[in-house]
Amino acid sequence: MDIGSSIRAIRKRKQITIAQICEETGLSQGFLSQVETNKTSPSIATLESIAKALKVPLAYLLLQKDDRMKIVRKDARLQTTSGPGRLKVEHLSRTDKVKMVIVEMPPGASTGNEPHAHEGEEVHVVLKGRIYAEQGEDAAEFAEGDSFSWNACIPHLVRNIGDEVAVLLISTFAETAADYQ
Repeated sequence: MDIGSSIRAIRKRKQITIAQICEETGLSQGFLSQVETNKTSPSIATLESIAKALKVPLAYLLLQKDDRMKIVRKDARLQTTSGPGRLKVEHLSRTDKVKMVIVEMPPGASTGNEPHAHEGEEVHVVLKGRIYAEQGEDAAEFAEGDSFSWNACIPHLVRNIGDEVAVLLISTFAETAADYQ
C-alpha cells in the first residue's frame, strides 16, 4: 500500500505543513517524514490521528488507488456500437462491479432480434423517446422519465417504438466485470 504518498499528497493539497500535523498528532517530524516516504508503516491508531489532522476519513487513507474516484470527462468517453441495430453506446463509467452507459436507439432499433440474458442486474432510465421492454412474460411501454429494472439472467429485450431516437441511461451491476455482456 502507498499510504504515505496519499498522506503527503493530501497534506500538500490542503497546504498543511508536517509541523502542523505533528503538533496536532504528537508525532515527531522524522517519523511522519518516514511515513510519507513509505519507509515505515504506522499503526491504525496513528493513521487515525493523521487522518483526523488532515480532516479525511481513515478509510480514504486505506483505499488502493484503483478504488478511488474515477473521472471520465464527457469528451473522453469510450464510444462503441452494440447489437444488430448498431446502437451507439457511450460508456460513462465502469468499475469491477458497476457499469453505466448511455445508449442511443434509432427508431425501430432493439437490443437484438431475440431476448437475451446475462449475469447481473440492470436499471434503465428513459432520457428521451418511447421504449418497449420485455422480460420473460412481463412487458411494458415507457416514456421519457420512466425507469425500470430487472435481473438480467432472465431473457430480456428493449426496443425503440417511437419516431425519434430514444436515449437510455443504463446501469448494470454484476459480481465481476467478467459477468458483463
